[in-house]
Amino acid sequence: MSISNFKKDKKIRSLAPKDFKEETTTVWSFKQRGDWATHSGVYRGNWSPYIPRNVILKYSKPGEIVLDYFCGAGTTAVEAKLLGRKCIALDINDKAIELAKKNLDFNLNGLFDQIYEPELLIGDARDLSFIKDNSIDLICAHPPYANIIHYTDHKEGDLSFYDIDGFLNEMTKVAKESYRVLKPGRQCAILIGDLRRHKHIVPLGFKLINIYLNAGFRLKELVIKRQHNCKTTGFWYKNSIKYNFLLLAHEYLPIFEKPKELLSSKEDYTSYDKNVSLSIETCNCRKTLKEMETTTVWILPKKEYINFLNKNIIKRYATGKKYKIVNLSFSSYKNFKWEKVEKEDLSLLLIYSSIFENFDISKDDIKNYLSKGVELIDMLTPFLNKTGHVVIKLKDLRIDSYIIPVAKLFVDSISNDFLKLKEIIIITKDEEIKDFHKDNQEKDLKINHEYLLVYEKVK
Repeated sequence: MSISNFKKDKKIRSLAPKDFKEETTTVWSFKQRGDWATHSGVYRGNWSPYIPRNVILKYSKPGEIVLDYFCGAGTTAVEAKLLGRKCIALDINDKAIELAKKNLDFNLNGLFDQIYEPELLIGDARDLSFIKDNSIDLICAHPPYANIIHYTDHKEGDLSFYDIDGFLNEMTKVAKESYRVLKPGRQCAILIGDLRRHKHIVPLGFKLINIYLNAGFRLKELVIKRQHNCKTTGFWYKNSIKYNFLLLAHEYLPIFEKPKELLSSKEDYTSYDKNVSLSIETCNCRKTLKEMETTTVWILPKKEYINFLNKNIIKRYATGKKYKIVNLSFSSYKNFKWEKVEKEDLSLLLIYSSIFENFDISKDDIKNYLSKGVELIDMLTPFLNKTGHVVIKLKDLRIDSYIIPVAKLFVDSISNDFLKLKEIIIITKDEEIKDFHKDNQEKDLKINHEYLLVYEKVK
């Protein structure tokens, strides 16, 4: 990406965002990108400075070392300097490093007794051999997405030119190096989004989470970053309805932690023999839906959450008159048979899971749910018509202070040749977005998002 046309930003008016409060929930939503200090959105694809500011404040202390191996225009490095942290920032693009140096050319005017100027380097995230083992306090980085925006003139090793499989293979090397240089017990935050190919979702975020987990990390938090640049009126609204697709409006910010002790083995969530029960529920959709949701983030009224959720799902995905709502809960499992429903007769199968309302849910319960949930979908797929959809409502869980990414695990477990992942939708309640931006001393973020996994019958 050329920086020849970039000019130095306007005179610095402030060194911090106005009325800033640290995020306390798992949905981060910044209506303004942030323009304090030298921050701007001129460099395509750079992330909002609110993200590294929150991560740095929560997971590091003044004087500690922050590493960003996808430096770009230097957003993380600027925040590290503003917050009194040391920083090592590198990028394979020499022109990006030039721009980052310009963005870091400002004075802190006695804000700290000790000022730490970030160390900017031209380098490759896959080779951090110049950094010692167990020496970094925090990693905070935003990689280029697979073959979306190109940042160099096809420089060798530029990950922005790799397509999905190649990108993930190279990120495997980045994850291994991240694990090596990070101190035990410390965190690594990576922002990543999903892609759409051939009208279906490629769960790039979940795939990248797997890579870092396979490298030895544990998942400390899974934050949803909401996008605010998705227009949902006029042209986009009409086409979202006409062609039945949602505008991608979310990214993932998984925050990994390097265990203080080596993990004995990787946990397997793919099968577990325990019983669950199934029940058919009805939908109360008395009121008409004035406007449908058209992005992958649905912020619904708290008072009528399920009602609005059902109406949006049914109106968009129940292409025929017949649909079923099924609830999975724990108790004795019985062979389940549809009554008065023929094969290839349903337009929608909506699966809720009351098991996630239990506060004492265990890892064994999750294994149980995944096994029986996949079994249920395989069993009921033949009842879907040729344009039918399966929608599964799920939520992440926290067990022993770590996140169990249930939606990701479910996607990993599905291997049904007749279904293809169409959408990953994030759902949350409007009042929870507003109410939990308060000062608190909680170490963990409040999980206030759920998922809808939307599968489409393709055979």
